[in-house]
Amino acid sequence: MQAISVQQPWAFTIARGGKTVSNQSLPTAYRGPLLIHASMRVDLKACDSPLIQAAGWDPRDPLATIGAVIAMADLDDVCSATVAGGACDCGPWSEPGTYHWRLAGVRALPRPIVALGRPGLWEPKPTLVQVVTTMLTAAAALDRTP
Repeated sequence: MQAISVQQPWAFTIARGGKTVSNQSLPTAYRGPLLIHASMRVDLKACDSPLIQAAGWDPRDPLATIGAVIAMADLDDVCSATVAGGACDCGPWSEPGTYHWRLAGVRALPRPIVALGRPGLWEPKPTLVQVVTTMLTAAAALDRTP
């Protein structure tokens, strides 16, 4: 499993707002489970954008925190069409000239897990992975309870 640190409010929009693309400056060959870590930085200009507001951005939401893992997704594909000057159909969240890391199966955590992140793709500690897995398993079991 890998993790990526994403600035708020972008991390929130992945966890809660249906953002299925993470715009990155570099590609990756990695495919599989990906922890979404809300970095310690906040993109203040983005907080007021119509796209972010339409995604339900709420700074009072626990998943709007910084310095914590807030979701898990599956990194399914990386689109590089716009980097080569082409066009793609990655949706409204994709930025031209970046690699579009396509995320699927996003699962917001019931509560944030404080953790140190780092730039780029990084490998989380086994204890962090265990806590996330346990939390998501328990949440799924509650969802199945009649």
